[in-house]
Amino acid sequence: MRKIQKAVIPAAGLGTRFLPATKATPKEMLPVVDKPAIQYVVEEAAAAGLSDVLMITGRNKRALEDHFDRNYELESALTRKGDDERLVRVQESSELATMHYVRQGDPRGLGHAVLCAEPHVGDEPFAVLLGDDLIDPRDPLLARMTEIQEREGGSVVALMEVAPEQIHQYGCAAVEATAESDVVRVTGLVEKPEPGDAPSSLAVIGRYVLDPAVFGVLRETEPGRGGEIQLTDALQQLAVDEKLGGPVHGVVFRGRRYDTGDRGDYLRAIVRLACEREDLGPDFRTWLRGYVAAEL
Repeated sequence: MRKIQKAVIPAAGLGTRFLPATKATPKEMLPVVDKPAIQYVVEEAAAAGLSDVLMITGRNKRALEDHFDRNYELESALTRKGDDERLVRVQESSELATMHYVRQGDPRGLGHAVLCAEPHVGDEPFAVLLGDDLIDPRDPLLARMTEIQEREGGSVVALMEVAPEQIHQYGCAAVEATAESDVVRVTGLVEKPEPGDAPSSLAVIGRYVLDPAVFGVLRETEPGRGGEIQLTDALQQLAVDEKLGGPVHGVVFRGRRYDTGDRGDYLRAIVRLACEREDLGPDFRTWLRGYVAAEL
């Protein structure tokens, strides 16, 4: 199997749940402690060996390109001050990967965003990382997914067990067990099912490793839930007909995931990550314990 080198990050959404903060600032640039959320995602791709990153953007997303570019004026100012620590941190984002950008134009769903990547990806397998899910670097989910894809072919989705009352927020997988405890064979997928209709408690989270055959399926996929072209619908076709592009497997993730998809989860992600930082954690945890004791 061909080694995976390319990652696609859809980042064209409007971020309406975070208005008015996202009126002029891309939601992907909202800080999680002291780095924008999107940088965590690019760092994850780079750590898994994916050095070629295509970001699918839209209008008012120029800040994403600027963040991963060099800022010579800022670097010069930090150099003159002798602030080497901040200089290194500023330069990190521009050295993570080779970055490319394409505009989605008309936001017609995740499936359409992935289809916009076809000219760049070509006939290679590739990864898709959604910016709302931050995966702790101590739990190398993406590396495990690329390992399974390179061994088994086809496509691989990340799955995580969720409570029955939450499954309607996700795509949901019907699965068969394999000889490996963290790997399942996906036999079907449903986008945001009602709890009583869900085939399992395994939700699809925002990491995919896809066979390029998905592009042909997406071109024929009609708009689904919400009037959008759903990637889940295309993967359902691949799961039930291996002749289209090989099997679909799932990696069941039991590690640390930080959900920044809504305001409450975004705040919880910041608190959890701040508590775990060596430079911020001790003082912040002390303050947090006192606050909780006093206020709650």
